[in-house]
Amino acid sequence: MRQFFERVDVALRRSALWRSLFRQPYPTDERSRAYAVMNNVFLHLHPVRVRQHAVKFAYTFCLGGLSFFFFLVLTVTGVFLMFFYVPSSTSAYDDILRIQAEVPFGLLTRNIHRWAAHLMVFFVFLHMMRVFYHGAYKPPREFNWVIGTLLLFFTIALSFTGYLLPWDQIAFWAITIGNNIASYVPLLSRPSQLLIFGGIEVSQNTLLRFYVLHVILLPLTAAVFLAVHFWRIRKDGGISGPL
Repeated sequence: MRQFFERVDVALRRSALWRSLFRQPYPTDERSRAYAVMNNVFLHLHPVRVRQHAVKFAYTFCLGGLSFFFFLVLTVTGVFLMFFYVPSSTSAYDDILRIQAEVPFGLLTRNIHRWAAHLMVFFVFLHMMRVFYHGAYKPPREFNWVIGTLLLFFTIALSFTGYLLPWDQIAFWAITIGNNIASYVPLLSRPSQLLIFGGIEVSQNTLLRFYVLHVILLPLTAAVFLAVHFWRIRKDGGISGPL
């Protein structure tokens, strides 16, 4: 039996399928390790060589990595909460109470989701300040600076749309203020209210639109821009050096 499995293993390693899965042999030297990194979609996010300043914690404080970490935390906890939440003006608040009181680890998960949202906004803002302070927006990184700015707006939009979902008094009147602000947009006041809020006042349409924006459109768009952001960091030579 052992010889049979050994023959199967040898045949598999010699097959075209195995060669298509692993294009390079096991890395044993610097050249093969470089090829292994460049041919792997996940390892390719990290350069083969890293500048010395880029690994110093006091240079970046890992602000970009922490922002992405909180995005992942929000994704995981948000998917968990979606199993127990219905975007209905008649049941949304009761669903929140039920999550906190009856769902196992519901209160903990909701609090993690809420604090991760606050911390993500905080760390994204600090990350933008760090990039600006170090001049990392200068050539050839202007495009990635624009991507980062858009990601900041996506982060704020995610926080804003999620604020209404509990459908309590604080959320209702806070979004009402946002609706009133949108009514003062020059030339586009009524279209912006109808598009974003689903009417001229906060209602069931507003809750449904905010829910779709919060759980589908904005996260997927942010994920695409995050991928482009990481890719451009890699292609622009890694983390920019000190001025």
